[in-house]
Amino acid sequence: MPDNSPDQPATPTTRRAWRRPFAVIVAVVAVIAGLVSGGVAISQSTPKHGDSIPNITLVENQIKAYYGDTVVGTDHFPSPTGNYAHEVEGIAGQAQNYLAHHTVKNGKPAVVFDVDDTTLNTYNYEIFSGFAFNPTTNAEYVNDERFPAVFGMPGLVNWANTHGYTVFFLTGRPEAQRAGTEGNLAKVGYQAPADTTHLYLKDQTVPWLSFCAPTCTTIQYKSSTRAHIESLGYHIAANFGDQFSDLEGGFADKTFKLPNPMYFLP
Repeated sequence: MPDNSPDQPATPTTRRAWRRPFAVIVAVVAVIAGLVSGGVAISQSTPKHGDSIPNITLVENQIKAYYGDTVVGTDHFPSPTGNYAHEVEGIAGQAQNYLAHHTVKNGKPAVVFDVDDTTLNTYNYEIFSGFAFNPTTNAEYVNDERFPAVFGMPGLVNWANTHGYTVFFLTGRPEAQRAGTEGNLAKVGYQAPADTTHLYLKDQTVPWLSFCAPTCTTIQYKSSTRAHIESLGYHIAANFGDQFSDLEGGFADKTFKLPNPMYFLP
């Protein structure tokens, strides 16, 4: 599991490790999902009894309570006083403390941030879609720039941008959503550039993904892109994401995992 503590930077061996066994990731996710569903761990085997499966409605209600579901017009948003807000603001504070005391000895200091549910919160879309992803309706939310910022993250990103770190955004969104992504980040207060040099979307025609294209996994895409960033002379001090697949594969001194009980992307 990625280490969120600010005083334990990764070792060089961990930094360059390409990936951990997938079974470990699944096991960790199962434990977290169990905590969200009231402490009942979700088994990866086929259930023998229906009552052993967490009830979807109860899980959804717990997710809403965790986010502090707040209705504004026709949209649902997380509450700034809810448990989710407190947790992500705490992680942002830990990260800023870490970056303030971290020294990059080789290369230009950089930080990498995922977009969905790391810098932009998608809770409003998840409630609208009933926690089911639809590429058409999701693209409408993206291109209409409808996502609010994740609590605490604009302050962290902007602080890093003005304290010697180059900020990169790395998302699994397709290239067709570049304008909506860039506009949404600026709209909610991110001052770090999100231009073509600093915002990477999932374009599998780029040279550094030739080894896995056109079927690159999230881990392959994101770790290889981080490797590409470092090949440009940068040294990634910290990598931020809400999915374990955002963080696996090395090329960062430290990883920060943001909570996301709404969906899992391997």
